[in-house]
Amino acid sequence: MPTILVVDDEASIRRTLREILEYEDFGVEEAVDGEEALVALRENAYDLVILDVKMPKMDGMEVLETIADEGYEVPVLMISGHGTIETAVESTKLGAFDFIEKPPDLNRLLVTVRNALDHGQLEVENRRMRQTITEQNTGDLPPIIGESDEIQAIKDTIERVAPTEARVLVSGENGTGKELVAKWLHHKSGRADEPMVEVNCAAIPSELIESELFGHEKGAFTGATEQRIGKFEQAHEGTLFLDEIGDMSLSAQAKVLRVLEEHEIERVGGEHTISVDVRVVAATNKDLMEEIEEGRFREDLYHRIGVILIDVPPLRDRREDIPPLTRHIAERVAQRDGLPPKDFAEEAIQRLQRYDWRGNVRELHNVIERLLILVEGDVIEGDDIDQFVQPGGNGDGPTQELIEAYDDFSDARDQFEKHFIQHKLHEHDWNVSQTAETIGIQRSHLYNKLNKFGLERGD
Repeated sequence: MPTILVVDDEASIRRTLREILEYEDFGVEEAVDGEEALVALRENAYDLVILDVKMPKMDGMEVLETIADEGYEVPVLMISGHGTIETAVESTKLGAFDFIEKPPDLNRLLVTVRNALDHGQLEVENRRMRQTITEQNTGDLPPIIGESDEIQAIKDTIERVAPTEARVLVSGENGTGKELVAKWLHHKSGRADEPMVEVNCAAIPSELIESELFGHEKGAFTGATEQRIGKFEQAHEGTLFLDEIGDMSLSAQAKVLRVLEEHEIERVGGEHTISVDVRVVAATNKDLMEEIEEGRFREDLYHRIGVILIDVPPLRDRREDIPPLTRHIAERVAQRDGLPPKDFAEEAIQRLQRYDWRGNVRELHNVIERLLILVEGDVIEGDDIDQFVQPGGNGDGPTQELIEAYDDFSDARDQFEKHFIQHKLHEHDWNVSQTAETIGIQRSHLYNKLNKFGLERGD
């Protein structure tokens, strides 16, 4: 039950407000002047303060200013029998939620009280989410590993760009480390103490992306049973990472462009604009210039998000980075999983460098984890690479395994489909739409296959 502190020097007003609020099942406590109100605020937590303007000892405006100075995060509703526009404006500037004249209209009072309580709860939830996101993004941030000229150039660019407010577009194939680049841009920026909020635009259905980004009001659409804060609000004063922005719908692109131009958002179903201070870092595995030519991406948005362009090359174009990456990943995986450390023989490293790594660093990471778990002994040899990088190794690939394991054609076909779909999903970082397009089937058909074979992202 919300508790409201009523502050007024007139006993009749306090009594009237108590009767109204308690009838509506609110808890009520009273203070007769500003000094008593501050004592109560320092000793107890309240969900709302109803504060008279004109009082002896310390008036309401002084109390309001002290509440702001001492950091009490509680909504304040000002009331006065001598209200003027100037007083209302001044109280709002000092942080009051609203201003009501005495004697208060019953309906307006209750509506304003409920709105103020909803606002206060929303602020609490927003702070909690921001704190959670901050904690998630200030944990163990892996370094950007590599000795190639390309990786060194990326590191140099991050050092120069991160402290600025410039928007950055990071491009590259799936698994190259675009998200890590974005995290380092945030980590080295002046916003590092604020949250970095991530949105995978490819993973959110087009009909929900606007609600995800901008939030929605209760009742805005079927299923909107409560108000929701969007990612832009969550990232206020921090960084918003729009991953796979090339998969964002054109309608959402238009609204994102408006936010970048006006620094304001409007929740779905809302009637008021909300100011946001957000630095946007975007990433894509698509050629956005080609998408623009095909009419699938807005050129004006491209120029807004692409002030600085960082392209992360695929692993096959920087094979000299494979040795340090291999050793770094092996050390982290062993520490994380409590596995005994293993060395890589020079022949093993050389064989790793021969592969094209279509899944890039992500695929390399998976292979190294597999090697650490399955290889016996303290040293991973060249033959181990051939055995475990490709299932079966030495000619005994998945096709041979299927031939030997199944007599029934239908069973063998199902198993091949399962392995094929699983492999393609890993290639595309489990982007179902992109995988379906690549292998030439409808997205709904691919979802049916996932259900049929019981495939989930962790597989």
